[in-house]
Amino acid sequence: MGSEGRPRSSDRCWFAFYFVLLLMLGKQARAELRYSIPEEMKEGTIVGNVAKDLGLDKTSLIDRRCRVVAGSKDAYFEVNPDNGALQIRKKIDREELCQGSGECLMELKILVENPLEIHYVVVEITDVNDHSPSFTEKNQQFKIAEHTFPGTRFQLHAARDPDAGINSIRTYTLSSNDHFEIEISQSDEDRMPFLVLKKSLDREQKNEHSLIVTALDGGKPQKSGTLNVSIIVLDSNDNRPMFSQDTYQIEIYENAPVGTTVTRVNAIDPDEGINGEIEYSLSKTLARKVYEIFELDSLSGQIKLKGALDFEESEIYKLDVEASDRGTPPLIGRCRVIIKIKDVNDNPPEIEITSLSNTVSENSKPGTIISLLSVTDEDSGVNGKIISSINNNVPFELKPSYKENTYSVVTKDLLDREQVSHYEITIKATDCGEPPLSTFKTLNIQISDVNDNRPHFSQNPLQFYLTENNVAGASIFSVSAADNDVNDNAAISYHIDRGNDVTSFLNVNSENGHITALKSFDFETVKTFQFQVVATDSGTPSLSSNVTVNVFILDQNDNAPVILYPVSSNGSAEGVEEIPRNVNAGHLVTKVRAYDADIGYNGWLLFSLQEVTEHSLFTLDRYTGQIRTLRSFTETDEAEHKLVILVKDNGNVSLSATATVIVKVVEPKEAFAASDVKSATKDDEENDVTFYLMITLGSVSALFLISIIVLIAMQCSKSTDYTSKYLQETNYDGTLCHSIQYRSGDKRYMLVGPRMSIGSTIVPGSHANTLVLPDRRRPSGEVRHVEIFLFRLLSNIPSN
Repeated sequence: MGSEGRPRSSDRCWFAFYFVLLLMLGKQARAELRYSIPEEMKEGTIVGNVAKDLGLDKTSLIDRRCRVVAGSKDAYFEVNPDNGALQIRKKIDREELCQGSGECLMELKILVENPLEIHYVVVEITDVNDHSPSFTEKNQQFKIAEHTFPGTRFQLHAARDPDAGINSIRTYTLSSNDHFEIEISQSDEDRMPFLVLKKSLDREQKNEHSLIVTALDGGKPQKSGTLNVSIIVLDSNDNRPMFSQDTYQIEIYENAPVGTTVTRVNAIDPDEGINGEIEYSLSKTLARKVYEIFELDSLSGQIKLKGALDFEESEIYKLDVEASDRGTPPLIGRCRVIIKIKDVNDNPPEIEITSLSNTVSENSKPGTIISLLSVTDEDSGVNGKIISSINNNVPFELKPSYKENTYSVVTKDLLDREQVSHYEITIKATDCGEPPLSTFKTLNIQISDVNDNRPHFSQNPLQFYLTENNVAGASIFSVSAADNDVNDNAAISYHIDRGNDVTSFLNVNSENGHITALKSFDFETVKTFQFQVVATDSGTPSLSSNVTVNVFILDQNDNAPVILYPVSSNGSAEGVEEIPRNVNAGHLVTKVRAYDADIGYNGWLLFSLQEVTEHSLFTLDRYTGQIRTLRSFTETDEAEHKLVILVKDNGNVSLSATATVIVKVVEPKEAFAASDVKSATKDDEENDVTFYLMITLGSVSALFLISIIVLIAMQCSKSTDYTSKYLQETNYDGTLCHSIQYRSGDKRYMLVGPRMSIGSTIVPGSHANTLVLPDRRRPSGEVRHVEIFLFRLLSNIPSN
């Protein structure tokens, strides 16, 4: 009863939601259109051209998904995407849609996307006279005492016509007779017909009268319904029951259980006997729903609940109660019982998601809208007051509209897919009833990737050690970078920086970062070089980073020792030494000098006697190559001795060379005479050797110094601490001892000649020739392991 003449509550909720959406979209919503059509029109009937009236391009209606948003109820209208016409989708029955005689309006929401627009169209459904008046019962009987006074009124059954306005019931007529006439009384919204006695009855003349009451509506053509009225004339019962109140006002909670007593009506009849006995009944003109919910005890007048109440279905019920005595004829008294239903908090809020973007870009700015929603509660008053919230551990928030209970879910912080790629947003709606009821809705949001992370290398710079004489065309090492992005944004390709001149002998695989040497390296030619590798992702725009690669060439034992002295005039390693017979033990006969282009163990030379005529006469220092006498010569010793000296390095597979020294023992006078001649010749030879050694030493030293300067400059450009110093062994014995120390990051390097400094310990077992040095800059007891590259520049420099 409370919903007659207005749209249903669900339609009002949809209208409120889209009205809020209109307010949030601002200029994207247009003015409201209004159309009017009669009910019962055929499906497909055109209501109006909304595309034309709204100024929309008809050709873009399909692409923009122009449609009518129907909400949770049946959709009665649709938009033809071909011509933009609003047409009827389902036949409309106004009486089913809008009960009552008020204006029947349907609010439609027309949604257009790309860009998102919402338009409101109001369609008025006008009534057509498609129903005839009808009576709930076709027959009605009255028993009227014959002494009833003229003017007495008898209520007739009211006819009902679902049509509204002019098409509803306008009047009642009564068939022609002498005793009765009809009178119409306006009761609330209804016209109530009464049968009025205009002339006294005479049961003896006629004890029964048959009348026809006709109900007429105002439609064209006019429609009608009839009621057969039977009048039985009785002897007098002149007092009718009288209720204590004409109207009873009752309030009851909607959750009252079935069987609850609503109220009790009470009527009094001053007559005696059966004329004073009262029976109660509900009027037969009430709506069917009333009989399903309420029952009346005919004897006690108690009204009880027969069915469940629902405030959301109807807020008020009006019951017409009759009290009839048992006289002949019975007299009837009437009263009205108005029952108001009080709301209880029995409906939780409902959350409706209108629009949702399941995927949000990680570069979305704070305030970006990802969803539109509305919350409703069918309860009323404080029970329908809703408080909405969102879980606190997400970078999103609810932004309310100025329209109550409508919200947008927006980003409140910057997003980062690399930290969190998925969010579950829980929205909670709680009403203010007692106890409060809550509803939860979860939105699953995926964060899409943008190319905001550069490829990165786990270490920069990179250091690789490569043994010389590598196979050309083989992979020597690889670089690898990682990218925190995904898909194409994380697909990395590699290339050598264009500013490097290593592309002639290096190549990098763009897909996996494997670096291939296009030639074989020679340690004696190049000992170290540097280049940069650039890693670039496939994003748009692409991002890149580079890494510095330092390559150190490791020495192999690929150079045999070279004899510098003795050297004969024909180039062979042979020489003749003359010594006096009277020399003492320990006399220096000569010194074998040799050179190895390799470094470290590979260039560390050891001397040994491979062949000697008399083992007791001579000894050879294995480190210096000095040949000395073991004892004095005797008369029995031969005058000429042959010594074959083997010079070999300390490589894993050692290489060697031999020198032959002929020692001639002469008398002292001959030795002194020969020494004068020999010294001049020897001075010339040694001057030549010294000249060539100086050229060699200068060239190697210059190359070495250039390499060290470049290395120091490279390391200083990376804010690396370097130290460099040259150490020369105090016990100089003809073999050059040259060392260089420098620091790079956490590593300390030493380049040192074949004779190690005092206090150093060589740890063999690797190509790197690790030298363990105490680091005085660290706390006592802590030892640093330093990688060492041992090399020999020159050895056996002639002594003056």
